[in-house]
Amino acid sequence: MRWVRRVLGGLAVLLVLVVVVVAAATTVAVRRGHPTVTGELPLPGLAAPVTVERDADGVPTIVATSTEDLFRAQGYVHAQDRYWEMDFRRHVTAGRLSELFGAGQLGTDRFIRTLGWRRVAAAELELLAPDTRAMLEAYAAGVNAWTAGRTGAALSLEHALLPLTGATGYRPEPWTAVDSLAWLKAMAWDLRSNLEQELERARLSAVDLGPGRRWEDLFPAFDAERHPPILPWGGGVVDGTFAPAAGTPVGPVATGVSGTATVPPVVPTAATAPAFGDDGVRAALDAAAAVLAASPDLLGDGSEGIGSNSWAVAGSRTATGGALLANDPHLAPALPSIWYQVRLRCAPVTDACPYDVAGFSFSGVPGIIIGHNARVAWGFTNLGPDVADLVVERLDGDAVVRPDGPVALDVRTETIRVAGGEDVAHEVRVGPDGPLISDVGAEYAELGDGPLTAGAPAGDGYAVALRWVALDPAPTADAIPRLMRADDFDAFRAAAARLQVPSQNLLYADVDGHIGYQAPGLIPVRAGHDGTIPTAGWEGGAAWTRYLDFAELPYVLDPAGGVISTANQLVLPPGTTPFIHVDVSYGQRGRRIAQLLEGRTGLTLDDLAAIQVDEHNTNAEVLLPYLLAVAPEDAGARAVQALLADWDLQDAVDSAGSAAFNATWRALLARTFHDELPAWAWPSGGGRWWEVARGLVDVPDSAWWSDATAGTTRDRDDVLALALADAHAELSDRLGADPAAWRWGEVHTLTPTHAAFGASGIAPVEWLFNRRPGVLETGGGTDVVNSTSWSAVDGYAVTWVPSMRMLVDLTDLDAGRWIHLTGQSGRPFHPHYGDQAERWRTGGYAPMPFTPEATAAAAVDVLTLTPAG
Repeated sequence: MRWVRRVLGGLAVLLVLVVVVVAAATTVAVRRGHPTVTGELPLPGLAAPVTVERDADGVPTIVATSTEDLFRAQGYVHAQDRYWEMDFRRHVTAGRLSELFGAGQLGTDRFIRTLGWRRVAAAELELLAPDTRAMLEAYAAGVNAWTAGRTGAALSLEHALLPLTGATGYRPEPWTAVDSLAWLKAMAWDLRSNLEQELERARLSAVDLGPGRRWEDLFPAFDAERHPPILPWGGGVVDGTFAPAAGTPVGPVATGVSGTATVPPVVPTAATAPAFGDDGVRAALDAAAAVLAASPDLLGDGSEGIGSNSWAVAGSRTATGGALLANDPHLAPALPSIWYQVRLRCAPVTDACPYDVAGFSFSGVPGIIIGHNARVAWGFTNLGPDVADLVVERLDGDAVVRPDGPVALDVRTETIRVAGGEDVAHEVRVGPDGPLISDVGAEYAELGDGPLTAGAPAGDGYAVALRWVALDPAPTADAIPRLMRADDFDAFRAAAARLQVPSQNLLYADVDGHIGYQAPGLIPVRAGHDGTIPTAGWEGGAAWTRYLDFAELPYVLDPAGGVISTANQLVLPPGTTPFIHVDVSYGQRGRRIAQLLEGRTGLTLDDLAAIQVDEHNTNAEVLLPYLLAVAPEDAGARAVQALLADWDLQDAVDSAGSAAFNATWRALLARTFHDELPAWAWPSGGGRWWEVARGLVDVPDSAWWSDATAGTTRDRDDVLALALADAHAELSDRLGADPAAWRWGEVHTLTPTHAAFGASGIAPVEWLFNRRPGVLETGGGTDVVNSTSWSAVDGYAVTWVPSMRMLVDLTDLDAGRWIHLTGQSGRPFHPHYGDQAERWRTGGYAPMPFTPEATAAAAVDVLTLTPAG
């Protein structure tokens, strides 16, 4: 026994030593890539020293004496904090994930190669203005200066783990300007408008829904009387130029793509739409749907949850007498955060070095995307124009059938390298309306947190092509430096004219008290249809005749009401020119923001902050009277009614009423639609479905209330009572038997997940990357102003978030506030990896100092980058 004890004792000591060694090695590995933030470091290529001041949140203020030095230093700093994210993103946008992670990513790579994101980005580089190209090249040089001589853990913890995926001997290539431009393609894809809705309409039109039910019932028209458009006063195109209403002055017009008068939309007819019931066509559409469902979603998946809020308030409505601006873009949650806060300052500001700007950037892209300079602030929300069409092509060998005869396909073959495996040849076929996306294949990988999805082969003799504006090279990146330099509304509009893909609602405010709005982008004009369903190639295809000229696009300056608000709704009242879109947010957030601002004066940043986290559920306004009016026999249903009767309609994190209502809403959708619709068309529960339900509750005997599967006749009140009982059963099982103790935040949770390793299936690896910030209980909900969206199909987990929040007071630029989802660092175990998450969750902010005195006072670390040698 003594011998056994000695052996066991020795093994225990050995185990402790192994644990200590592994822990020490892990600590060394995770810290090797942590940035140096104090002292001096050489940066080759600098003309003069550059100062990098970092505040308590790790937000850098970069101060340089020349434009080239400024962006070179930004590239260096981005790489210090986010190099893995940058390297990962460029592999996504080039269709090269298989080089890092093996054959499991071939589906994603095939999809990206088929669209040719990087090929388009390379073509765009040639179109850019000299100052934009110089900015991109200086930024790339800064990135490469940081990576020089680094390998493995010195680059990042993720790079150190790549040998486990089969990517042995991986060495990053030098960063290039095209790497930065390709990220704009990812932005455009994730904000791509209505492809999913096009497919859903087409596929549903071939489904027998039974008597009294029409697929058109599920796509209600936008109610502009209930939900105000962005420019509710309207305007219109006159002689090729948009004329704002409400006495808005017409200033100089920046020139975009040339064109002629607007062509009004025409609803598709049977003559221009494919026969969706044909087996071959249906199979091709199913293949296209599988491809879209599994395509990479770095910002979001193009579903109905995507959106954003912004509003600008004129001095006549504020306490300071100056303009205020608020912005919170809603995107998919990411770890690290999608955004990176930074200040860029020329010292001194001159014509040769004109930048003095603060805001949110993307790692891998120079400059600032959303923010303010010393005179102008701007914000983005998704405009949602219909900039993409699906075209069903009839194949004829290596050609597609067109009205005038066959048109040969352009065919190319690309080689995809695979970590730990053999190279794979990938064939891409491109027709007159774009690449045949239904060719991509049966393996698709969702990035971040999704399973592999099996696709379906295209139907015999048919394929689906994608016509998308982002596949036409355009100098979109020219907008970035021009927005940063804009000093008045005319310069702002001139910058907006370059922002061609993706189209955004651009909101404006300046130090002189002006507020404004501009819709930019390449927006197609179609002949014979409005883009809401796929078209047939043999009948003419997408039939894009031109792009709207920038002069035709809506704008406004200083409207009489003193407020402009955007929340992804219609820009103009229906029937107004130009025609821009059909499939947009249904306006519930826009209506709520308008209510909270209506008639108020003396507004402050505190007031705007309270609006950004407002959690009022406007869906409940409609449904609650009906839910409380029914007389259910089930005791659990009555208990839910009791909670709802006392609920304040706020989706607050601690609210029992909110949990009860949202569970009832989810059950109501399932009881009403799951029996009639195929699973791929089950309701997500967002604003569109709020409008569907608003129409249905006024028709108590609608066929939609009946149970199509069981053949049971039910009416509205029967289904409402069943939904209340279902909600009680679900929440009692999940949250306990006492309804008063239920909490919305306990089921409505967000778990930021690392895009590459956070869903690896290997628990210790996932722990390394997801341990902070961990599980966050949240308030808010889908199409609530605090838009933490969730899917009624999948449950209550958060799928979309306000990715950042920004408030700017144009009378005091040091009073600004900002926050984003996780933190500045992309390096696990760094203090700034998740340190903003709790403030974000609770509606808090960090200060956003701007002037040299304020940023110097906030600095806790100062690094000087010096010319090498």
